[in-house]
Amino acid sequence: MRAHKRRVLPNSKELIVNYNKRTPPETISEHNDPLRIDWTEIPKDERKAPIFVAGKDALRIPDDSYPKYKLFWPLRHGWYNEHAYQQKRELLDDIALIIEEAIKTQLNIPRKKDWTQYSCVFVVPDLYDRQYIIHVLDMLLRDFGFASVCFIQESLAATFGAGYTSTCVVDVGAQKTSICCVEEGMCMENSRINLKYGGADVTETFVKMMLFDHFPYAEINLNRRHDFLLAEEIKMKFCTLNEGDVSPQPADFHLRASGQDTRKYLFKTYDEIFLAPYGYFQPSIFDHSQKLRGRRKLVGRSRDIYDDSPNDPMSTAQSAIIAMTAPPPPANGQAPNGSADGLNSVAASTPVRQLPNPLQKFNEQERNSHSNIGSPAPDDDDTPAPQADGEASGGKNEGDVALRDDVVPIAPLDAAILTSISHASQFDERRIRLFLGSIMVIGGGSQIPNFNNFLEERLKALRPGNTKDIMIGPPPRELDAQG
Repeated sequence: MRAHKRRVLPNSKELIVNYNKRTPPETISEHNDPLRIDWTEIPKDERKAPIFVAGKDALRIPDDSYPKYKLFWPLRHGWYNEHAYQQKRELLDDIALIIEEAIKTQLNIPRKKDWTQYSCVFVVPDLYDRQYIIHVLDMLLRDFGFASVCFIQESLAATFGAGYTSTCVVDVGAQKTSICCVEEGMCMENSRINLKYGGADVTETFVKMMLFDHFPYAEINLNRRHDFLLAEEIKMKFCTLNEGDVSPQPADFHLRASGQDTRKYLFKTYDEIFLAPYGYFQPSIFDHSQKLRGRRKLVGRSRDIYDDSPNDPMSTAQSAIIAMTAPPPPANGQAPNGSADGLNSVAASTPVRQLPNPLQKFNEQERNSHSNIGSPAPDDDDTPAPQADGEASGGKNEGDVALRDDVVPIAPLDAAILTSISHASQFDERRIRLFLGSIMVIGGGSQIPNFNNFLEERLKALRPGNTKDIMIGPPPRELDAQG
């Protein structure tokens, strides 16, 4: 704030805390509430109660329902939520149930026997797990009986829907953010980046900051369904990246819980409405401690059927993010002090420089091994490669995958975009300008006021030589960015 020459009142925090402490809620009877919620009705007879509820209706089940229902999220942060399940079959069955219910209710194809007349286009992440593709393909062909299945990567699907030919797609979702450059209908393989933060992290951080300022509804618990929906509502209503809105502002919200009268709370907000979404550019303020829980507990890595080496797709841009996120090994007796936020200084000082790659040491080992060989290998394709080369290749894959599974990839969003563009363009200035001038931001996590303008200013600060080239636009044709 002071860097942008905006005045900050010295006692603003004290005013906010004192106001929130002494403001009691107002009770509104349910029949006087015009925006009351239609909760999912559960029959009192346990034999008539549904075995499962999927989709948005699952979030509207009252907490005191009988029988009790437990909420499961089979996918979290862009990969399997293995921590919440005990068996692999249960995890895969829940994914199949959610997709099946969506086809029946959202696409109005209730009879499963009619599905054999349809083909399916399934959107997958840019950086996907092969095991996930195998399971989904088996489900769509064998369980659902579709005539044919086509897989398309999410960034490519976004460009087709928006009518772009060459662009850098930034998809800010609820629990992950993916970045990928698309050129002439092809995803640039080395530009793919998957960051494990999104709108849900903003919601959690915003609630924590509000509680620190004595939020009047101190009993809020994001594990309760109605509290989770309330937190999402107030985040969408009040969070902003417009610095001019950072001042003591009066606000209100309505707490609606099943079987209770509506309560209207009055409170005041200050800098938390800006600081919480600012976490996209300072991800260290988010809590990443639980994002690797249960990883590889039920579903193992995909391996090549010939040499048993890991074969999940990877990109040099993602490797650079992981290398900067992972703490470096101690050297010369000094403690490691690296962090993901180091990308800011790197991108600001040398934005087009080759970023460190965790595979670099393995490539050096391979070059050294080749230099020690007395005579070169024959050019005949039928001649097998020396065993030493195979061992070096296997070690490279194993080391890369082990690092990927042990590190949560996080980086400032602006620096990650520049990293993706640099690797997509192979550091060619003409192609860099092309991608900088056609950045498309999609996803529900980006629906924060002034998000695009703020991101554009951050990119211009990191690339002062391309200020005229950088342009961020929403999807054209008035398309829903969350679609």
